[in-house]
Amino acid sequence: MSEPTLEIQLKTLPNEPGVYQYFDEDGTILYVGKAKNLKKRVSSYFTKQHDYGKTRVLVKKIASIKHIVVNTETDALLLENNLIKKHQPRYNVLLKDDKSYPWICIKNERFPRVFSTRRIIKDGSDYFGPYTSTKTVSTLLDLIRGLYKLRTCNYDLSQEKIDAGKYKVCLEYHLGNCKGPCEGFQTLEDYDEGIKAIKEILKGNFKESLTQFKLQMKEFAEAMQYEDAHIIKEKIQILENYQAKSTIVNPKISNVDVFSIVSDEGYAYVNFLQLSYGSIIRSHTLEIKKKLQESDKELLELAIVELRQRFHSTSKEIFVPFKINLGEDVKVVVPQLGDKKHILDLSIRNAKYYRMDQLKQVKIVDPDRHANRIMAQMKTDLRLADEPRHIECFDNSNIQGTHPVAACVVFKNGKPSKKDYRHFNIKTVEGPDDFASMEEVVYRRYKRMLDEGSSLPQLIIIDGGKGQLSSALKSLDVLQLRNKIAIIGIAKRLEELFYPDDPIPLYLDKKSETLKIIQQLRNEAHRFGIEHHRNKRSKTALNTELETIPGIGEKTIVELLKEFKSVKRIANAKLDELEDVVGVSRAQKIYNYYHKS
Repeated sequence: MSEPTLEIQLKTLPNEPGVYQYFDEDGTILYVGKAKNLKKRVSSYFTKQHDYGKTRVLVKKIASIKHIVVNTETDALLLENNLIKKHQPRYNVLLKDDKSYPWICIKNERFPRVFSTRRIIKDGSDYFGPYTSTKTVSTLLDLIRGLYKLRTCNYDLSQEKIDAGKYKVCLEYHLGNCKGPCEGFQTLEDYDEGIKAIKEILKGNFKESLTQFKLQMKEFAEAMQYEDAHIIKEKIQILENYQAKSTIVNPKISNVDVFSIVSDEGYAYVNFLQLSYGSIIRSHTLEIKKKLQESDKELLELAIVELRQRFHSTSKEIFVPFKINLGEDVKVVVPQLGDKKHILDLSIRNAKYYRMDQLKQVKIVDPDRHANRIMAQMKTDLRLADEPRHIECFDNSNIQGTHPVAACVVFKNGKPSKKDYRHFNIKTVEGPDDFASMEEVVYRRYKRMLDEGSSLPQLIIIDGGKGQLSSALKSLDVLQLRNKIAIIGIAKRLEELFYPDDPIPLYLDKKSETLKIIQQLRNEAHRFGIEHHRNKRSKTALNTELETIPGIGEKTIVELLKEFKSVKRIANAKLDELEDVVGVSRAQKIYNYYHKS
């Protein structure tokens, strides 16, 4: 499929947090931005009158948009930073250097200092971050300084100068915040042990530190120093919140490729997330058109090789949703829990959103392709000989046998064709006999179509179980249409699909598009029939004691009488039977009315 127009890309953006990227006609990245709501933020570029000339120039140059969906706004902030650092887009100025967010530095020196900075110097020092909150940084530094005695001076503590007695301990030593390495009161080995522990904290290993903080809080509380205890409690809460850190920056997941796949009848969508030093640096989704009924496993293996070659990835470890074979050089992991599972879930979400975007674009640009896909899916799911381009669904409506009517709704290419809907007044049946009514309307419908030479449907759906289906089949036999038109019945409670001469019902996946279209047909037939019935009956037709029950209206009464056929049966019904028809709240009112004692 050719690249969709900018207008279509805008229409199909999700209302989710994420990062968007603008590209020009040559595929050069122009701008990276973050958004709490991608659709609203990106659309604003094209709907607002921009006063700033540079923004107007940017908007004119935009030829295509890509986006990455993430879990939270914080994730979007961090991912935006990573992508700007990597790609250096022309129209991104504020975040091109490393001054955007604070880092924690462990200086490359004897007796290393630990401090926050917005500037990274490549001198061998260790940097941890970036952090999205200065409060988190200060809390971490407070925690570190509370647990370990660190120097704050910037002296050159070489062994020669210490031995020469060049420095004297400062106030920090006398306050108990430093052990005085400047005068040789602390060994380098002892100091470095603390630095190793600090690095573990900064990598996310908070278990020991939190334990010590909780002990400290308990000691303050026992000493009735409640203000100090409260301060420690706040720090614990902030650290625990930080511990539930973003999966976008996670030191435990380094130099890994993540792949996931989402597929339908004709296409598969493979998302690729590339992680470097714990951060996402790339997201790309590949659309694959199926030639045969290839399995997801085959397609994913093919896509992984293609994407790794295209982006020159040399990662030795990959995360995937199921086991695949990529040879002995790559470690394949199927995450089940924790941060690894979260990052895989994020990849799956991006694949799903990409597929949704493509389907929305197809509906707009190529509606025939969308209809063809749905029809092919229905033909397979329902085991039909032909694609059900023309479907008709029947439903009966009567209340205690009064004004019995039926409805026939028509769908063509998966969409309602309202001009073809038909109402039927039952003429030959006395009383509430759904089976005989169904037999009558099916006969009348197709007798007329045969007489007029109209094109017959490929599929008939009967709202009801085996009984209604058998009644409809009698009419098809009389008209000699048996086996010329596919016919199925749908039972309401479990959404069972019944076929002629097959005692075992078919159950479709609750999320399948085929079942959704069948449910839409059934619901539309029910609505259309009730509407006609309501128009026919007089106002006194519902003058029953049901109307005297507080909170029970006309629509509820119609539903009850349609199901139970009489007021007496409603009065004797069990609570769970009523709940199946009208829900818990209204069922309780009706049940209480008839069981006051």
